[in-house]
Amino acid sequence: MQLEKPDPMGGAIKAFWEGNKEASVTVYSDNMEADELPAAYLFRTFTEMPEREQFALNEARGRVLDIGAGAGSHALALQEKGLEVTALEISERAAQVQKARGVKNVLTGDFFELDPTPHDTLLLLMNGIGLAGTLDQLPHFLETCKRWLAPGGQILLESSDILYLYEEEDGSVLLDLNGAYYGELTYMMEYGTERTPPFPWLFIDFDLLHQYAQEAGLTAELLLQEEDDHYIARLTRT
Repeated sequence: MQLEKPDPMGGAIKAFWEGNKEASVTVYSDNMEADELPAAYLFRTFTEMPEREQFALNEARGRVLDIGAGAGSHALALQEKGLEVTALEISERAAQVQKARGVKNVLTGDFFELDPTPHDTLLLLMNGIGLAGTLDQLPHFLETCKRWLAPGGQILLESSDILYLYEEEDGSVLLDLNGAYYGELTYMMEYGTERTPPFPWLFIDFDLLHQYAQEAGLTAELLLQEEDDHYIARLTRT
């Protein structure tokens, strides 16, 4: 019998929804200390969200696809604004919680493998563009996004320039110029007895995103830049 894939994020979301308010996912990274992501954070209301997320949600229009919707908080916020939104989530347990919370349209499956339907806004918050994995895989990710995009549609994404992680005390930056792009990290997640295998996750500075977007036939526009190097960008067809 084939075992189900480990789903610590879905497990923590489901546990929180069922009453375990202390549920938390342990996040391991190859260049940072282990961190805890409380499931409660994934259940925040619009007013509890960071400014950048509020900003992006206010920029959404038309038919919206919330990619990697988690517990459904962004989808619910958009529903309250009167928008038609579909929450796309690979975790079946997280999708069940979304439905229980009142998300009207929930699509369960792999963004790369589902048959795409056109949407006016693709939403990629909480560094959703990280789904690309690596720079080498970013063109494939952007082409997949284009297949989900309606004519005149937009991709709203959040990412950050993590160059600061490599700064020395004197302000200089130490990078391996022969190595991988500094924004390519490897993660593992754990909740209870469930632990994912290592997986790649991409953080990308806006200038490099602009370059890859152009090569994919997209225009990149920087909408919001925060002091902690997080940003919101919009991609549209050229």
